[in-house]
Amino acid sequence: MSEINKRGFASDNNSGVHPKVMLELNNVNTGHVVGYGDDLYTEKAKKLLQDHLGKDAEVFFVFNGTAANIMGLSAVTRSWNAILSAYTAHIEQDECGAPEKNIGCKVLTVDTPDGKLKPEYLAKHMHGFGFEHHSQPKVISISQPSEMGTVYKVEEIRALADFAHSHDMLLHMDGARLANAAVSLSLPFKAFTTDAGVDVLSFGGTKNGMMYGEAVVFLRPGISDGFKYIRKQSMQLASKMRFISAQYIAYLDKEVWKECATHSNKLAKKLEKSLREVKGIRITQSVDANAIFVVMPRKIAQELNKEYFFYPWDEAAEEYRLMTSWDTTDEDIDTFVALLKRLLKTK
Repeated sequence: MSEINKRGFASDNNSGVHPKVMLELNNVNTGHVVGYGDDLYTEKAKKLLQDHLGKDAEVFFVFNGTAANIMGLSAVTRSWNAILSAYTAHIEQDECGAPEKNIGCKVLTVDTPDGKLKPEYLAKHMHGFGFEHHSQPKVISISQPSEMGTVYKVEEIRALADFAHSHDMLLHMDGARLANAAVSLSLPFKAFTTDAGVDVLSFGGTKNGMMYGEAVVFLRPGISDGFKYIRKQSMQLASKMRFISAQYIAYLDKEVWKECATHSNKLAKKLEKSLREVKGIRITQSVDANAIFVVMPRKIAQELNKEYFFYPWDEAAEEYRLMTSWDTTDEDIDTFVALLKRLLKTK
């Protein structure tokens, strides 16, 4: 099998584009429209997001997830502020210091057993308000699902929002896999974002069947002032905006989000069930969405990796992350587990 077609469980970023998204891209690839988002496709995509998140939602499209997170956070912070997150959060582990470089903020982290924050975990950072020698806590940032694949329940999000607002802070949600959370919770997006008190949302689809593009959505009126200038200065204002917008039209209007997330979540459950039947393999986290964290012998993982690409998570603990995608097949799982069993027998 050539490397270009090598399948695996490394990331839902590795999958292709859903045919309905590709078709919508082709549909808008006709004639001329006004650039930079002043077009009917972008207007429709924004309206669809408002239908899902509330009429007051203010929507800005950008190219990628890191930009969505950093720019959304930069709109509501100053350089003397601090952003609070789980130690495993994407803004801490996988964005190359972008918050510190581009916003100037400190990122203050806490350890969590399952990737999810709780108000009591943040108590140690709730001091120094008004003290000029101390970075001022301003935003709590969570990932939904978390980087450990666990999904926040509505009441957990509401507790964090209430905690943030009681300290004159805001709640930001990194929703790179927001659709997987919605399917897991069997709830509409608005129920666990706007209605739960989230202020700023990164609404992603790239990991769930889209080609590229993310949306920064301000859910609390009055906090997006100046964001159009931030987007331009950050080099994230797309000239041919319709090609980002078109993807959201397919994603939301044709419910690609639900189709893809339902499939990847379902296949993750199948993989979980199969792995739990393999002696010597341990799953470390609740499988709420499309991520499975497993402990297996390092030598076995290295042999598996020759056929199926996936990443180590905690090398010292021999823990690995397996991700299912919208195009993961039953055969992918069956052959992966069969190879794992053969390797364990011959170790």
